[in-house]
Amino acid sequence: MKKIIIASALKPFIEKERSILQRADFRIFTATSGEEAFKVHRAEKADIIIADLDMPGISGDKLCSVIRGDKALKKVSIIIVCTNSQADIERCSNSGANSYITKPIAPAQLIETVSRLLNIPERKSYRVLIKVEVKGKFMNVPFFCSSGDLSASGMLVETDKPLAKGDTVSCSFFLPNSERVVADGEIVRVVRKALRTFQYGVRFVALLPEYRAAIETFINNWTRNA
Repeated sequence: MKKIIIASALKPFIEKERSILQRADFRIFTATSGEEAFKVHRAEKADIIIADLDMPGISGDKLCSVIRGDKALKKVSIIIVCTNSQADIERCSNSGANSYITKPIAPAQLIETVSRLLNIPERKSYRVLIKVEVKGKFMNVPFFCSSGDLSASGMLVETDKPLAKGDTVSCSFFLPNSERVVADGEIVRVVRKALRTFQYGVRFVALLPEYRAAIETFINNWTRNA
């Protein structure tokens, strides 16, 4: 059974949606503050921590920083919930979290994010939160999107382009302070966030060795500095 820690103001929402999480075979721990979430994680070694960005005591981004700095506790997936403001999103992006969800929380998005993170192999496909512009192409028609997270096996992108599970797309993007990466991928997950806004899980199907090496180097450097 997977262990999930829910911190602070998210507790009422999680209790309301508890049946969804129970069906997914999760064991839920709740915490009233960032400090308590840290103590629970130290005792239980959770698989995922879901924290509010601005919660009592240690904030969500500070909690993430403290956990990433502890060798015994750092290998945990962290989701931070924040408002849909640029300032909050930037705090999440710089925190070392694996992903973020904006309020109001959509149950389908929460479950999709939790399930996706739990299915990540420990190191080979370590996934990091990264915001970069991505140039996409579907049936030779270009479109633009932004990334949500990245691993050597795929990425999460957000766009207003309607796509379907199983579609093949071409992605081109620049890693921060690094080189351009080009990869073909298959749409394996579709989440409708809002009117004309979609999130797609893309699994790379054709990634040259040099591009894979560039992604893995970026992720390794990111995790060391997180």
